[in-house]
Amino acid sequence: MTDYANGAVGAVLPSGFDTPVESLWRVTHYSGEPGCIAQARAFAEAFLTQLRQEWCVTVDRRTEGDVLLVVSELVTNADRHSHGPYVLELEGTPRQVAVVVYDSSAAAPLRHPRDPARVGGHGLEIVDALADITVERVPVGKRVRAVLTLPAA
Repeated sequence: MTDYANGAVGAVLPSGFDTPVESLWRVTHYSGEPGCIAQARAFAEAFLTQLRQEWCVTVDRRTEGDVLLVVSELVTNADRHSHGPYVLELEGTPRQVAVVVYDSSAAAPLRHPRDPARVGGHGLEIVDALADITVERVPVGKRVRAVLTLPAA
């Protein structure tokens, strides 16, 4: 911890400014009913607003759009390819936002080779361009995690 003098000779006050802060974390789940993707985007918008207002994290419009696009793509994939409910988890720090989706399908998502003439199948390609992606199997299916780095303030 860094200590700063308060002006009196020999007196030092602890600042606490260099203590690590836990990340902002929110989670919700969806059943796959119509409108889930729009609900997931609204959940992410509220999360980013809270990250800005309560945590004073700079999230510019472009980054907000990138986060919402990643949420849309990952939730759409879970909705399309799993046979059951799925979970959306968002985690934010001053340096990054993680979008995590758990679903009941154990099949790894497919990243097709780049082909601008192909209709559809570009979701993971888009997410991969915006974020660092990891996929892992979990007992009930898989976990897809995309981490977006926030621009320096």
